[in-house]
Amino acid sequence: MGQTRRSVAVQVNSSVGSTCAVPSPEPAEGPVLAARAAAPRASGTIPVGVLDTSPVSLGTTSRDALLATTRLARAADELGYTRFWVAEHHSMPAVASTSPGVLIAHLAAATRRIRVGSGGVMLPNHPTLVVAEQFAMLEALHPGRIDLGIGRAPGADPATAAALRRTVEGLGAQDFPAELLDVLALLGQTPGGRAPSMRARRLLATPHQSSTPQAWLLGSSLFSAQLAGELGLPYSYAHHFSTGHTGEAVAAYRSAFRPSAALAAPYVMVSSSVIIADTAAEAFHLAGPSRVMALSLRTARPLGPIVSPDEAARILAELDPDAARDFFARMPGTQIATTAERAAAELDALVRRSGADELLLTSTAFDVATRVHTLEALAELWPGLGAESLDGGGLS
Repeated sequence: MGQTRRSVAVQVNSSVGSTCAVPSPEPAEGPVLAARAAAPRASGTIPVGVLDTSPVSLGTTSRDALLATTRLARAADELGYTRFWVAEHHSMPAVASTSPGVLIAHLAAATRRIRVGSGGVMLPNHPTLVVAEQFAMLEALHPGRIDLGIGRAPGADPATAAALRRTVEGLGAQDFPAELLDVLALLGQTPGGRAPSMRARRLLATPHQSSTPQAWLLGSSLFSAQLAGELGLPYSYAHHFSTGHTGEAVAAYRSAFRPSAALAAPYVMVSSSVIIADTAAEAFHLAGPSRVMALSLRTARPLGPIVSPDEAARILAELDPDAARDFFARMPGTQIATTAERAAAELDALVRRSGADELLLTSTAFDVATRVHTLEALAELWPGLGAESLDGGGLS
């Protein structure tokens, strides 16, 4: 790193620590979730978080992927990133992150300052009480550092989703708002003045304490944006795999927003896929595996482990040129692969276009060194890193 950052509060141990969840020190003040009254900050000063899926590269194991995620979380912690989220995906050889709660416990114990959370828990896959109790436990172990990001996608193919839910039918989209309200009620929150189910009113997720996990609603649709606004929750929009509706979704969220006990004013985080290298050509080459993965997800191609950049280049070269050009033409702005200076400029433009209050970066790369370098390179150029501590990022 070329400069000493005031945000670096601890030295990061490069070894992977124990997976047991050692309680974090009690913060001086528990976080109070209310939006700042100050005017919006300039783009480069807004907080930045990290989303990681624990990608499994060809020739490596799931354990290697989880150790790489731990290394990345420690780097993000040292560099001043606001939060580190992990995903929920099932029956995918390319992804090792299947159980956010378990991985969060490990990462929170392996770091000191950064908030750790789910990006997200796919609520249709889980009983509401189980989700609430897991995150109540995490909050008790690491008070003021836990985020509960909730989504409504299955994160799995239909057969796997049915196995997770023990039913073929599962929950429909119409059931999600009620399930979400129940989880929040079990944690002692009643956003939007909406009443939870009678079942949830009779229960309480334990262990119970004065602070609760910071709840977020995740999504990539107008439905999720409007629901987050109506409930007065912070909203995380998945711009990194969206198809051009980011501005519309953010506007819908802000328009629908109603102040709640959790949040006094709208607060939105927008994600972007970013890979940084010394030259734009090198970054484009390193991002090849990410383009192959995006193509596989959108076209129902078999999704195996992450291939090398050279193999990705070979796969992409075999595609029909016109079809490939049409597909990847929709990716600029959601997939950033360039130098640090250019990446910072593109992220700044994304903030200005979307009106985001916070950014969430994700990188699908063949090796963890590329992901760590991306965080280090951006940290040199983004003044907002380290501007917040244990107050929930831009929320305090």
